[in-house]
Parts: sequence; C-alpha cells; structure tokens
Amino acid sequence: MPTSVAAFQVRGRFLTALVLRIDSEAAGDQFYGQIDDQLLKTPQFFAGAPMVLDLGNSAGFRDADAIRDLVDNLRQRELRVFGVQNAHGLDPATLQTLGLINVTTGRDAPLPRDTGQVATATASAAAPRAVDNKVIRSTVRSGQMIVAEHGDLTVIGSVASGAELIAAGNIHVYGPLRGRAMAGCHGNENAHIFCQSLNAELVAIAGLYKTSETLDAAVGQGCTHIYLEDEKLRMEVIA
Repeated sequence: MPTSVAAFQVRGRFLTALVLRIDSEAAGDQFYGQIDDQLLKTPQFFAGAPMVLDLGNSAGFRDADAIRDLVDNLRQRELRVFGVQNAHGLDPATLQTLGLINVTTGRDAPLPRDTGQVATATASAAAPRAVDNKVIRSTVRSGQMIVAEHGDLTVIGSVASGAELIAAGNIHVYGPLRGRAMAGCHGNENAHIFCQSLNAELVAIAGLYKTSETLDAAVGQGCTHIYLEDEKLRMEVIA
C-alpha cells in the first residue's frame, strides 16, 4: 500500500514583534509628527518588522472608528501592524475586518493529553523551567535568527548585519556584533550583552533598545558591556 504522507506540519515559531504602546487618547498632528520623526531617526529598526499596538493606556482607541483610522495611518507609513493587546471592549468582528488579532501578553502552557493528567500538567506548569543555555561555534550569517529562549546565548564568532540574536538571559559574542542582539527577551532587566566590538543595528535589554543611529561612537572601538541602569541602556568599553 502507498505510504500516506501528511501535506502539512504544524510547528511553533518564536517571532520577534515590536510593540507600540499608545499613551494618548487621540491621534492628531502631534502624534503622527512624533511617529514620523521616529521613523526618520531609526528607519532600519521598523523596516518589515511585525508590530502590535498596546492600547492599555489609551481607552480612546478602543472605539471602532478610532482604531480603524489609527491602523490605516500607520500602515500608510509602511508599519506592519498585525495585532493588538489590552484592547478590552473592541469587537472581535472589528479586529477581523482590520486584519488584526488579539495578542495576549502571557504564554499558555501546553494542554494535557487526557483528563487524567490534569493535576500532573498543572504541577509541571507551575515548576520553574530549567535553564537551557546555547553556544554557537560559528559565524551567524545575515538572515539567521538564533534564540536561547530559556537561558544565555554565546556566539564564538562574528554576527553579520541582518542576523538576530535573542536570549532570555545574557548574550556573549566573541567577535564583531553587526546585527541585532536582544537580551532579557522575557523582561529580565538584569540581563547583559557583551561583545568584542560593537557595530550593531540594534541592541536591546528587556525591551529597551538603541539602534545604530543612537549608539555611542566610542563603544565600537573595543570590548563592550551593555546593561540597564535606572531604566536606561548603558554601554561601557571594558578593554
């Protein structure tokens, strides 16, 4: 008998998305002027990046007409808005019409295989996840994304422009860092980034970031340590 081969596979995928938190109740000339200024300052950061709108501080945008106007204006600026969060009260049909999904901020645990395993699955979900550090012993090429979702990420080699490093913990690069490096991706503000030379497109810790346009020129000259202090991204040359 011929072997039956599945026509598709379902897989999980770790994706990086920008979150645009709206801190005003309406979008006027001043709002869009600030958006345009930011796009001029950091065009590479937004290019092609998926974006979620956080409406937690902006109840005014939970109106159907207001969110439609906002999304239209952002998409006209080539911002790839695909989802919303904290959009309490917005009709799901309105979101669907706009091509938006409701993005939850938490991460769900896998469902148990059968009802007899509910207690075991609940206990496992409550247990802390083991640290899983990752070491890459080669150059990270343009277009590659390397993720250490539950630990530190170490690269013994260079990181090319257009590559992405993402880690729940620290990031160590024993070579030039030219792409993007995002440490503390689940909100760990004690994460650090270390590299032998810094010419990155973007560096971020716990969501706070700097792009190539705002990096200190001096830090590219030697080994660099990047960390958070007083809710600001700090950089220092350590060698």
